[in-house]
Amino acid sequence: MITMDDIVREGHPALREKAAELTFPLTKEEMILANDMMTFLKNSQDPELSEQYELRAGVGLAAPQLAISKRMIALLIPGEYEDDPPEIEEVMINPKIVSHSVEGVCLKEGEGCLSVDREVPGFVVRHSRITLTYQDVTGKSYKKRYKGYNAIVIQHEIDHLNGVMFYDHINEKEPFELDDQVSVIG
Repeated sequence: MITMDDIVREGHPALREKAAELTFPLTKEEMILANDMMTFLKNSQDPELSEQYELRAGVGLAAPQLAISKRMIALLIPGEYEDDPPEIEEVMINPKIVSHSVEGVCLKEGEGCLSVDREVPGFVVRHSRITLTYQDVTGKSYKKRYKGYNAIVIQHEIDHLNGVMFYDHINEKEPFELDDQVSVIG
């Protein structure tokens, strides 16, 4: 079971490497990794299990955060209300943004990361809409569009696959300055 002890923190070299593409079929170890990453997200969002195992709640996890340089991300974005099914519950292999909007979007509260144990103030501007290609764990290919919060989370996780941290997107001189093409949500 993945715990917070397995997640590498900022400063670890794995977080700044470009992760390797995966080939199909996935190995047994890669299938286990995909399952373990999703299990971590589910456990981290469960109030009792997260307290028992001292997990920080997460909606996404990338393999490089476990010091595994492979292009795999797990996403578990809850539905709007408590009993709603998740908006996204998927492990994505080799995700790639193939197009995006000009308009930007950012979260009012900024972004956080399981690999960062400190508050980093500032707006993290992302594309408000993205089109993504990826495979699932069986190798089936998908092309889907995402917008708003879901697009933000996916871009955050894909950044991990490219050695980019969320705070790399914050304007150093004016962390809360935005142009007219950026919406603030959340």
